Amino acid sequence: MLKPAAVVVVVSLCLILSANAETPPPTPPLALHRAVGAITIDGDLSDPGWRGAATIDRFYETSPGDNIPAKVKTIAHLTYDDRYFYIGIRCEDPDPRKIRAPYVERDQVIGTDDNIAVFLDTRNDKRVGLELRVNPRGIQGDGFFNDANSNEDFSPDFFYDTAAKIDSGGWSAEYRIPFSSLRYAHTDPQTWNILIWRNYPREFRYAFHSAPIPRDSNCLVCHMHPLTGLTGLPEAGHLVAAPYVTSQQLSTPRGDLGTPLETRPLKNDAGIDVKWNPSATSAVDLAYNPDFSQVEADVAQITVNQRFAVFFPEKRPFFLEGFDLFDTPIQVAYTRTITSPRWGVRNTGKIGGSAYTLLVTEDRGGGLTIIPGPLGSDFAPQDFKSLAAIGRMRHDFGASFVGAVLTDREIRGGGHNRVIGPDFQWRPNDSDALTGQFLYTNTQTPNRPDLSSSYTGDQLNSHAVIVNWNHLKAKYDWYIEGRDLGDNFRADLGFVPQVGYREADGGAALRFFPENSKFRFVRAYVNFDYQRDQHNNTLFRSVSPGIFAIGAKNLNAQFNLRPKEQVLVGSSLLEQNYATYFVQFDPHRRFPRISVQGRFGEMIDFANVRVGHGASVNLAATIRPLDRLTFDVISNREWLRASGGRVYTATVQRLKTTYSFSAKSLVRLIGQYVTTERNPALYAFTVPRHSGGFLGSVLYSYKLNWQTVLFLGYGDDRVVSPQNDLLRADRTLFFKVSYAIQK
Repeated sequence: MLKPAAVVVVVSLCLILSANAETPPPTPPLALHRAVGAITIDGDLSDPGWRGAATIDRFYETSPGDNIPAKVKTIAHLTYDDRYFYIGIRCEDPDPRKIRAPYVERDQVIGTDDNIAVFLDTRNDKRVGLELRVNPRGIQGDGFFNDANSNEDFSPDFFYDTAAKIDSGGWSAEYRIPFSSLRYAHTDPQTWNILIWRNYPREFRYAFHSAPIPRDSNCLVCHMHPLTGLTGLPEAGHLVAAPYVTSQQLSTPRGDLGTPLETRPLKNDAGIDVKWNPSATSAVDLAYNPDFSQVEADVAQITVNQRFAVFFPEKRPFFLEGFDLFDTPIQVAYTRTITSPRWGVRNTGKIGGSAYTLLVTEDRGGGLTIIPGPLGSDFAPQDFKSLAAIGRMRHDFGASFVGAVLTDREIRGGGHNRVIGPDFQWRPNDSDALTGQFLYTNTQTPNRPDLSSSYTGDQLNSHAVIVNWNHLKAKYDWYIEGRDLGDNFRADLGFVPQVGYREADGGAALRFFPENSKFRFVRAYVNFDYQRDQHNNTLFRSVSPGIFAIGAKNLNAQFNLRPKEQVLVGSSLLEQNYATYFVQFDPHRRFPRISVQGRFGEMIDFANVRVGHGASVNLAATIRPLDRLTFDVISNREWLRASGGRVYTATVQRLKTTYSFSAKSLVRLIGQYVTTERNPALYAFTVPRHSGGFLGSVLYSYKLNWQTVLFLGYGDDRVVSPQNDLLRADRTLFFKVSYAIQK
């Protein structure tokens, strides 16, 4: 553990460094006017409605430059009418042949390619920005940017229209955003805030923002500039109903795996999602038998030598309204724990300076529940029905907030899990943020020892606390954090895979911005982490120096040493010495991204309680021979040697091929092979020599918008046998159609 005196020395050294260069003054308010004519969303900015629109024509290069004038011209036009908010953006380019403009799936508008991101704060609190992206093909990406933790989340989806065109001088894009997709206060006139970011990937990945972003600021949305003059906006009455129909034909083996498949009767299903806006500040979501099928399998992760559960993001429509409110320091609300709802109702809104959401649903069960512990997490089948509720409130004052969260799962037949507690964030300035959360949990486990040895009907009470202080300056940064999670803390509607520990961690870094170099940002740091259980036994201890750099071709590189890292495994405190690495860069429009990451050196064998030597290598590449054709390749491999032999080798091989017929229509093929090879002689218990499986799928997708969709798919699932053969487990034909009716 890094001694307190060393931390004081590092922080003191940082504090005496000189201040950053002077930042340009904030952008003044911009007055908007109603459109004077019609606007057609086609990527052409010559419509009469754009005449007299408010204009933003000053952009700053915030990366790699430090708020210097942007290298290319960007002009944004803003206006509105009775139903829509319009944004038109002209992106000039001295060499349009270099514009990176692929056809991609929604939400795949990322930093490898040219795009515009508009951050809108319609509640005028400068806390969370609604992020709406568009690329030169008119393809959308949308989500939230949360200043509380700098989290950019593309799970939510919204109704808005976009179009774009490439020409001999650059490209243009248009947005038409329904006021019904936005949440704003009961005031007239309105004051909103906006920030526009142009991503310009060339020799470097240039970021051009419509407002200066100081290097010593740990927030982004806080630097938006105000929009005034919005009057007479619609107040209420918008209704969206999205019924769906699915049909699935499943074929499974008649007997054991590998026997001929038998086709089961066609399974048809139907349901509906309804969203009603009783006011401009609130939304009511209703769902009956919502379809939560996954049309693309989650990317496999190697878990053969993992102690704790792994996280997958949420993409199901019913849960996405006000999704940013679930983003708390301890993730006690993780909606993927709600497996198969029969019905659901939710109200989300804002009263004064307080935002809230309340969700109630009946879960038919299925899936797994995380059983957390100090040394690892286990799983138990969720083979019971339950009533689940999640409530969240947050009150803003300036750039700070206080909030509270409540989760409750009431299990039919007996048992419950209830979590409640406050959280806060205090921002005295743009460089400091103090964040904390305090939780109390009351649990009665179900009396189902047939499902899990932990399901004995016991009553459990416990607590969880986290406090974090983050400080950022242009030439240095540091943070310190403390956690305390009791042995019996449970969050059955959340994602908390480890409990029963106390932790102190932190770090300090020096930051450099070289000029006229292939590297434009370098951060040299040292982090420390010390965990103890509730009986004061050491669980984990680490001091890890490292270096991170950003450079040409959007190079991101990191190297981290982990000397003498100690981990408690069973009753033994084991020590390992290893290093981790990460390299990512965007070399060319036909090779948009290549990355490699992993570790090497000593590695703990958690299953057999010993230290060996091993490594992991995770390769990923995107190859785009045509703007319409994309290959996404993943190749992960991990191995461990101990006691004179190789204990295991685990691999994940995945190829996703996407061909886009248009911005709304595509066909996608996925092949994913996961395998683990073990040496049973090197294990202290019985293990299979071979395990794994293959997943193949073909999907045709047409998306008019995020809820008007057509899917037609085929899937083939196979399992690796003990003899290392691939045996067919099932075959699926899948059809779904959903249509959003708006009124």
